[in-house]
Amino acid sequence: MAGRQLGKRLIQFLDRFHQAAFSPKYLFYTNIGISVGLSMVGDAMEQTYERMIGEIPEWNRVRTVRMGISGLTVGVVCHYWYHYLDFYFPQRTLKTVIIKILLDQFICSPFYMAVFFLTMALLEDTTWEELKQEIRDKAPILYAAEWTVWPVAQLINFWLLKPQYRVLYDNTISLGYDIFTSQIKYRKKPTDEIEPKKGK
Repeated sequence: MAGRQLGKRLIQFLDRFHQAAFSPKYLFYTNIGISVGLSMVGDAMEQTYERMIGEIPEWNRVRTVRMGISGLTVGVVCHYWYHYLDFYFPQRTLKTVIIKILLDQFICSPFYMAVFFLTMALLEDTTWEELKQEIRDKAPILYAAEWTVWPVAQLINFWLLKPQYRVLYDNTISLGYDIFTSQIKYRKKPTDEIEPKKGK
């Protein structure tokens, strides 16, 4: 009986938390928290793999924190991007969903990547020339990967989900992409360069 009552209270608490977290009043902060948290989880998972295969000697906390900060800036972009998309294209017809997917791929995805690389460049004290070279080397790979994942994922997002869950869904799907992003971002970088530098 006590266990049942405890379970009932827990369910009620989680329901109240859910209602508050995804309410218009707190949705921005919820989306930012999700973006930061999952960006850090994705990098931690990638570093775990890199340690297992001997690419890095130990977990680089600075790198993970920096990935979390990039998640913050990108999370702001995603929050407002979905808000404006749903405002200007509120219908759920196939035509509207396709328009949203194309706008997302051709406008938001490149902007998202630009924000990511600029954020990391500021955190790593990267020069303008180094930033441009990194974008030339790595952005096309990330953008090509976007086309293999996001059109189908966003079809589900725009057609089936309520607007307040878009960033949560985006970041859940993006966890695997964040692992890939971390891998591409830090590939071919000497281990001793990772510490002073950083951390979809």
